[in-house]
Amino acid sequence: MPHFVLDCSENIIQLKSPQEIIQAVNDTAESTGLFSKNDIKVRINPFKYYSTGNTQDDFIHVFGNIMEGRNEAQKADLSKKIIRTLKTMFPDVPIISINIRDFEKSSYCNKSMV
Repeated sequence: MPHFVLDCSENIIQLKSPQEIIQAVNDTAESTGLFSKNDIKVRINPFKYYSTGNTQDDFIHVFGNIMEGRNEAQKADLSKKIIRTLKTMFPDVPIISINIRDFEKSSYCNKSMV
């Protein structure tokens, strides 16, 4: 935990390598001090077929899923830092966004917990 899943237009991974994008998001999340380095997970879903406001403009949207317990200011700071990183990497991409969702500790389960 946490998981950062980037949905993006397929062209994004032509502009920068997937590994470069993943590392940048990983490093930014780690820099906040909210997560242990070994717990951060980042994935990319490039889309060939999509519509953004009835256009084919490039886009990046990050779905951040984190364990509950961080306050609103911490989550806002995390969001802004990731967007700043992506905006620097992709200055010409018109749509770059993020949302942060909390996992509830009571319902979260993984392989090591059963």
